[in-house]
Amino acid sequence: MKIFLLLLLFCNTSLASSLRWAADTSSGAPFVFSDPTQPEKLIGFEYDIIQSIGKRLGRKLEFTNNAWDGLILGLKGNNYDLAINGIEITEDRKKEVAFSDPYYITHEQLTVRKDNTTITSLKDCYGKKVGTLKSALAEEILTKEGEIQVVTYEEEVAAYSDLENGRIEAVLLDAPIAKYYASPNPNLKNVGTPIGQMTYGIAFRKEDGILLKEINRAISEMFASGEMRQIFNDWDLWNSLMSVHFNDPGTSRTPPKKYLEYIDATRGLHQDGFLTRINRYKSYLPLFWEGTIVTLQISILSMLLAVVLGMILVIFRLYFSWPISFLTGLFIECIRGTPLLIQLLFIFYGLPSIGIQLYPMTAAVLGLGINYAAYEAENYRAGILSVPKSINESAFALGMNKWQVLRLVTLPNALRLVIPPVTNDFISLLKDSSLVSVITMVELTKVYSKISTTYFDYLGTGIIVAAIYLLIGLPFVKLAKFWEKKLAKEHLRLKPNLD
Repeated sequence: MKIFLLLLLFCNTSLASSLRWAADTSSGAPFVFSDPTQPEKLIGFEYDIIQSIGKRLGRKLEFTNNAWDGLILGLKGNNYDLAINGIEITEDRKKEVAFSDPYYITHEQLTVRKDNTTITSLKDCYGKKVGTLKSALAEEILTKEGEIQVVTYEEEVAAYSDLENGRIEAVLLDAPIAKYYASPNPNLKNVGTPIGQMTYGIAFRKEDGILLKEINRAISEMFASGEMRQIFNDWDLWNSLMSVHFNDPGTSRTPPKKYLEYIDATRGLHQDGFLTRINRYKSYLPLFWEGTIVTLQISILSMLLAVVLGMILVIFRLYFSWPISFLTGLFIECIRGTPLLIQLLFIFYGLPSIGIQLYPMTAAVLGLGINYAAYEAENYRAGILSVPKSINESAFALGMNKWQVLRLVTLPNALRLVIPPVTNDFISLLKDSSLVSVITMVELTKVYSKISTTYFDYLGTGIIVAAIYLLIGLPFVKLAKFWEKKLAKEHLRLKPNLD
């Protein structure tokens, strides 16, 4: 009994000592992102801040990668304890979550192409396309102007890429983002005076008041000791707004080593030679392998659920009484008529509001499985209705009951007909598994987004990821053809016994 109590105390202490935090690594520099020299390692000024906070509180840190625009939803769903990822403190967000004391103050920065001489302010952007990050404060600023065509992006790199390629005329994003992505680019330039002012804070659930006080105390200690100033100096992010707010106007006596390391690591990425790119692609392989394993796990488990659940649904629809048949048909049409993304968000972020909280893997498999079960049910229904009545009537004549005919005659013949569309659905599910990144799952497409953001390389990494999807899909196509032939032979063997 004493040993059991000690183990229980140890487990409770371990759970209490962990601090679950979330960010979106594909948001890029300088927040929380992959080290260009070691893709499997996370770096960034917010990464340094949370590491220091964890040490000061004596808490073990557990990281969750979540899409940026879903960080607040994931926090409210209790998927982690806090979110730190350049989250601006706004009145609307304060209605949903609690915020720590500000740890950074900055402004918005307007960026244009190097040869542009007509845009230096938001007024000059009227009637033009301006890019920004989805759900960011910059989007709100642009929208309030009213006469600007706002183009939103999931990733900052994509906005600057479109600007460079002439798809949009300007980009408005936080100054730190512009410093790390626009300033080093010889084809872009930052223009105009600082626009607006924003403060970054760590987001918490409103009921976590004790944790909020602990974090605020740690932030205060970091500023008092000079550690916070040193972190911002290392990343070359200390500015006049910070100097005024925190009454620390002194200049740094040390070079911004982490900023210089980043610039050195990313310099000339667009001009790298073939061999250099190949060697860099080799360094991605461990990350791609991990993403591939997660993609396969989700896809296979989801398809197994879809195949079994789809069969149950079609049996309910075709062989049960009217009320059950009607409700089953209504369920199928509701699932087929609504987007998979909405269903995933509902399962993962919506259900916790009624007390049902699922792990990310469970939610991903359940969401994909239920969605594709509706389509499999329709495939099965088409197959069952395609079986000639004469075959079923022959089975009844032999003395079989309804369920025996279904199990031994109708379904084997129907399955032979539906294997091709079921195989196509599995390939589609394999690709649709990329959507689970919105519920904190890091699968193959999320890895692609993370790496391409770090290295500004959507082409090479895109080809690699496309090839991986193709390679993992081909074996299942071959397997489907094998079973199709096998069932065809079984059909020929059984048919004479029914005639």
